[in-house]
Order: sequence, then structure tokens, then C-alpha cells
Amino acid sequence: MQKRVLAGGSVGQFIEFYDFTLYGLSAVTLAALFFPGESQLASMLSTFATFGVAFFVRPLGGLFFGALGDRIGRRKVLYTTLLAIGAATTLIGLLPTYATVGAAAPALLVLCRLAQGFSAGGESVGAPAFVFEHAPLDRRGLWLGITLAATALPSVVGGTLIFVLSHVLSPEVFLSYGWRIPFLLALPLAFIGLWIRSRTEESPAFQQVLRKAEHQEHSPVREAFRENKVRMLQVVFVMGLTAVGFYFLSGYFVSYLQDSGLSREESLLANAAAMLLYAVLLPVGGLVGDRVGRKPMLIAGSLALAVLAVPSFSLVTSGSLGLALLGQSLFVLCLITYGGGCYAFFVEIFTTRTRFTSAAVSYNVAYALFGGTAPFVGTYLVGSTGLDSAPGWYMAGGALIVLVLLVATRVPETRRRVDGEVAL
Repeated sequence: MQKRVLAGGSVGQFIEFYDFTLYGLSAVTLAALFFPGESQLASMLSTFATFGVAFFVRPLGGLFFGALGDRIGRRKVLYTTLLAIGAATTLIGLLPTYATVGAAAPALLVLCRLAQGFSAGGESVGAPAFVFEHAPLDRRGLWLGITLAATALPSVVGGTLIFVLSHVLSPEVFLSYGWRIPFLLALPLAFIGLWIRSRTEESPAFQQVLRKAEHQEHSPVREAFRENKVRMLQVVFVMGLTAVGFYFLSGYFVSYLQDSGLSREESLLANAAAMLLYAVLLPVGGLVGDRVGRKPMLIAGSLALAVLAVPSFSLVTSGSLGLALLGQSLFVLCLITYGGGCYAFFVEIFTTRTRFTSAAVSYNVAYALFGGTAPFVGTYLVGSTGLDSAPGWYMAGGALIVLVLLVATRVPETRRRVDGEVAL
């Protein structure tokens, strides 16, 4: 059962991020097809603004699915979210372009992104919470590291698929229908995930919560905001930093590398290698977090990002494939150090009774404010300042702020916590 839970959670995270990552990997193509204009910068800003739209609806999805998951169970909700995000992504692959239907094309793209974002608001937290509640007490960081590592693999799979298609097909054929193929695969992948999840069960801890709820009133939303306001705010700024870093890496770097002089194929290969490194090392970060604690990993990771973000981004924009890969790898090492603390922290800090609601709202607010805006901010900063490393300064500044908050405020150590108490 534990293996099925781990597989079910990981597959769901893979599919959710496959759907989201495809948009970032295809940003240059989508800008040409859905937001044509005289200025490439304006087209890219419009594309990344649409990328961010999905994130701003995620807190609403988190609130809706989180409360539902705390009331009726994680598994039932996770069926719905996975199917919905797969269907919305497949629809993107079926959309007519601007050349065919004019302004209706970007409008329909926005609607699909809203559907993606609403369902991802539940999936992005429901799957980690589900895995966490089944995990052994001393391996929760490792289990969540494995689950969240699946969020990096879509960049490898999607990037490789786009790379192959762009090589096999002529540029005209790729722009005609080749770009649609990766999007159309989303729904079959969702059905595979549903089959795996159908073979799992709710955790004993949550089953106990359900039994108690039969005999007393249970309002997850009211209880979450009444009991967890401070903890939810702490999760917003802790997860906000990793949101910026992850979406710079997975949603922005491919177009960022192309703007720096690399070809589309070189950009995809370099980014796929960096994301594969992230997927391999994140469970290691989680395992170290199980040994030393969450807070030391958060402090070490934010310090590393504050110091190394600008050098990393300078290497990424050097115009050299080797240096670009080195810069992304250095950035990945900082992110997985921080991730070794934050990915267990954001579900571990809440009790089972309101975990889904509390974590979903705070996590998705963080990703809406900081993750969804990262590609747009990066593009704007480079365009307005003329400084290729400007996004690195933005990343370093955010890391420094989080580092100060971690040291100066009462962010708790959550390792070995069970519903607010430290297990012996």
C-alpha cells in the first residue's frame, strides 16, 4: 500500500507539472501562434501573463478542493483534480490559433489556463498531503522529496518530446500541428494516474479524523483560518521562495536561454539536463532534512540562493551551452538544499484535521504571488534594464528577505511533529 501511495502521489505530481511545464517550454511557439505582434518582447510578456493567470485562480481551487478533501477524503478529491487538469491541457492542444479565429484564440487559451489553475490548486497540495500521511515518521522528507521530484521530470519528458518533434518535423509542420502533440498526451496520462490512485486507501490518521467528524461539526475553512493564520503566513513566504526558483528553472529558462543566443534545441537540452539533476537530488535533500531538521535546510538553502543566484544567472546567459548548463546546475543545488526543508515543512506544520485546506490556501497563494509571476517578472526585468542577470538579482533579493524572516521570526522546526506534538 505504501508503494502504491508513493506511486499515486508521484504520478499525480508528474501529470500536473507536465501540463503546467508544457506551457513554459512552448512559450516561444505559443507567443507566435496566439499573441502575434510587431514586438517579440510584447508577445512574450502576453504569453507569460497568460501563464500567470492560472496561478491566480489556484488559491480558489485550493480553498475549494482543500475544504472538500478535509471533509470527504483526499482520494476522492484527487480523482477529480487529476482528470480536470488533464482535460484542460488536452483542450489547449485542440485550440484554433490567432490566424484562424483572431482574438478568440487567446481568450480560449486563458479559459483553459484558468481550468488548469483551479484544478492544480487542489492537486498540488492534495498529493503531497496524501503521501505525507502514509509516510514513516523518520522518512517523511525523503517520501515528499521523491513525490516532488516528479515535478521536475515533466521538463525532461516534455523538453525531450518537443526537441524530437522539432527535429523530425519541418518548422512549418511543427507550427501547424507538431506543437499540439505533447498537449494531447495529457488526458491519456491522467487516466493512467487515475488507475494507480484507485488502488490506494486513505491513511489511518485521516480515517480517524473522518470518524470523529461524524459526531461533531467540522468546518475546515473556518477552523483553518481561526487556528492556523500565523502558520499559513509562514508557509506563504517559505514556499514563495521555492516557487520563484522552480518556475524560473522550469517555466522561464528555455525562452531565457534562447534570448541569450542559444538555439531552441540547445536550450531544451540544457534545461532538461538541469531538471533531471533536480529530480535526482531532491530526494537526497529530503533525506538530509530527515536527519538534520527542516529549519537548518531552509536557512542553508536561502543563504546559498542569496549568494549564488546572480553568478548562476550570469552563467546561464553567457551564450555558451556548457556554461549555461553549469549555471543551471549551480542553481539546482541551491534549490534542492532549500527544498530539503520546505517540501516537508509546508504540510508537516499543520494538523491532519485541517491540513489540506491550510496547506492548499497558503501554498497556492505563494505560488500565485511569486511562482506564476516569475517568468513575466524575469522577462520584464531583462527588457526594461537591458541586464541579462537582472532575474538573478530578483532571486537573490527574495532569498535574502526569506533568510532574515527565518532567523528573526518564530518559524518552528517541524521534523517528527505529529498533529502539533513532537513524537518521541
